[in-house]
Amino acid sequence: MGLLAGTRFDRPPHCDRCEKLETECTCPPPEPVRVAPDKQTARIAVEKRKHGRMMTVIRGLAPADNNLPDLLKRLKNTCGAGGSLDEECLEIQGAHLDRIRDELKKIGYRVKG
Repeated sequence: MGLLAGTRFDRPPHCDRCEKLETECTCPPPEPVRVAPDKQTARIAVEKRKHGRMMTVIRGLAPADNNLPDLLKRLKNTCGAGGSLDEECLEIQGAHLDRIRDELKKIGYRVKG
């Protein structure tokens, strides 16, 4: 008899919704639980980069709690500028502090900077 015999760890895992084996389950994956924007604080700063170029950087938004690629696209369209997603930072080309602050407040984020 094994150490885990007769316990829930001895049995193959089952789906909580349809009670089938997890390998046979066709249920869609659950939606990720995300923190509401009004409970998050975005930190905005304008940084000077190479060759004197200005870059607006948004930090403090967790990737697990936000859809950062969609947020970046919305901010780039608002500013009419390019940008990129660098790990947990959103970078928008140019000094667009006021526009980004207004857009993030419109979405519901708390803003510092």
